[in-house]
Amino acid sequence: MRLPLNQRIAILLHEGTTGTQGKTGLAILRYSEAPIVAVIDKVTAGRSLPELTGIKRDVPIVESVTAALAYKPEVLVIGIAPKGGAVPDDYWVEIKDALEAGMSLVNGLHTPLATMAELNAILKPGQLIWDVRKEPPNIEVASGMARTLPCRRVLTVGTDMAIGKMSTSLELHWAAKLRGWRSKFIATGQTGLMLEGDGIALDAVRVDFAAGAVEQIVMRYGKNYDILQIEGQGSLLHPGSTATLPLIRGSQPTQLVLVHRAGQTHNRNNPHVPIPPLTKVIQMYESVASAGGAFGKVPVVGIALNTAHLDEFAAQEAIAQTTAETGLACTDPVRFGAGLLLDAVMRSEV
Repeated sequence: MRLPLNQRIAILLHEGTTGTQGKTGLAILRYSEAPIVAVIDKVTAGRSLPELTGIKRDVPIVESVTAALAYKPEVLVIGIAPKGGAVPDDYWVEIKDALEAGMSLVNGLHTPLATMAELNAILKPGQLIWDVRKEPPNIEVASGMARTLPCRRVLTVGTDMAIGKMSTSLELHWAAKLRGWRSKFIATGQTGLMLEGDGIALDAVRVDFAAGAVEQIVMRYGKNYDILQIEGQGSLLHPGSTATLPLIRGSQPTQLVLVHRAGQTHNRNNPHVPIPPLTKVIQMYESVASAGGAFGKVPVVGIALNTAHLDEFAAQEAIAQTTAETGLACTDPVRFGAGLLLDAVMRSEV
């Protein structure tokens, strides 16, 4: 499944429009081609979405599902990604109101909703509940077979969670397609799955089979494309992250792009965990990706710098400083395009 392009969508985003948990909804607003008719956020209701987020999409922000009904939405998308992936208490009323109003539901949280009898009792013919985070069928333990593929496999890795790995992969994908390359975006999280329609929800896969699930989808597409843009998850620097290593193992990347939020020095949710200098982070990722020397070199070819919190002058300064610090191509691909990073990918040998 994917977000329906022929149905009107409302995004449930309480406290997420300007908070730290709204990455799913904000990414859908930035990248989806679906008709989005309302954002539901009681904290920012009535304010301008472009002014609050910089996303050039003039969608009204309303305080509740009931208020959103004036815009005739047909699908409600839960747009937050909170720690642990549970449904917040104040979301249950909104979910039930949407279902009772005849809307379908797209759920990217860990809490499964499609099997809840209480919610199913509300559904009318034609209504659906799509739980995005499901383990794919017929997965096996990884075997390193992705190394045999002829295509470039570009994996985004990060210094923290929720800093722009998916956005970087999407921007690289579109830049490659504009240049005539056969590029495929490999979704590995709930938002990417909603946008792309296929992929894997990696954090729903049992740990023994996580690398195998990545390998399965990479092998499915690798012979038919020049470049696979593999959406990164988590961070090797995050004490709670389990997704990055299976992505490296399963995809056997040919290049890495490191994503970092400009100026961030510590893990956002664990301030006692520092982020080392980027040169050290690069060494760490390259060493792990090459399995400490057992495999060929896997280079970090560029830095995607998240500068959304900076004005343009400060953003350019941060990019110049990072370029000088690392000696690598660096830009904010959302703000300035991914061409510079794509050039670095294509210059790198496979």
